[in-house]
Amino acid sequence: MFLNINSEIIDSGKAALSTNNRAFKYGDAVFDTLKSYKNNIFFIEDHYFRLMSSMRMLRMEIPGNFTMEFYSEQIKRTLEANDVDAYGRIRFTVFRKDGGLFNPKSHKTEFVVEASQLETVRKETYTIELFKDFYTGSGQLSNIKTNNRILNVVAGIFADENGYDNCILLNERKNVAEMINANIFMVKDGIITTPPLSEGCINGIIRKNIISYLRDTKIFKIEESVIAPIELLQADEIFITNSVTGIQNVTKYRKRNYDNKVSKVLVSILEKAERS
Repeated sequence: MFLNINSEIIDSGKAALSTNNRAFKYGDAVFDTLKSYKNNIFFIEDHYFRLMSSMRMLRMEIPGNFTMEFYSEQIKRTLEANDVDAYGRIRFTVFRKDGGLFNPKSHKTEFVVEASQLETVRKETYTIELFKDFYTGSGQLSNIKTNNRILNVVAGIFADENGYDNCILLNERKNVAEMINANIFMVKDGIITTPPLSEGCINGIIRKNIISYLRDTKIFKIEESVIAPIELLQADEIFITNSVTGIQNVTKYRKRNYDNKVSKVLVSILEKAERS
């Protein structure tokens, strides 16, 4: 595997980060996960502007040459270096330069790009459960993808130990926020509902595009509204979204089994949008 570290392609076996790296020491980093097919990077403009917004929120200095063209070029160089010729998974991480304690010495940034082959297969059966050991915050920092993912890690271990495909994360008000690695939508009586960003979910790219598409086309009614866990048991359908899988329908939550009529329609629409 080859990494792109600050525009230099390096064999991952020879790459090294300092123990003073701020992403390592303090989680002082933001990242983005993207999907590609051949030379087409899906929703790249949305990903780029979300990354820029996250860097500004964390008061990171954005270099003058860090344009969308530069961002796209670095990703494509990394895909090419790793011979990713079909579907690809990309992680683009930006971190503040070494130095300082909680207060950094510099706001200048560095980056690492990773790329690998991806085989995305939606599961026919997909079971979820609540994760109640710890809660996510409902503040704005929860909307951005920082390297502070310990809650997701612990929830992932819980899911694996108990045979679940994914877990629902709750905020401090014990409302539904998101999944371990995805946004969540429920369908009830023809209305699609997803938690608003104020509930502490990631500002997901697929989430954003589904909401925008449905508001424009009105093929289904879409609402951003608070969801209590018990409402999921009353839903007709649940599906989750992220940039790598796209849309995955949930088949079971506790004793409740779900349909996938709406998610089937949206999967077809999303796949056309990705290729356009």
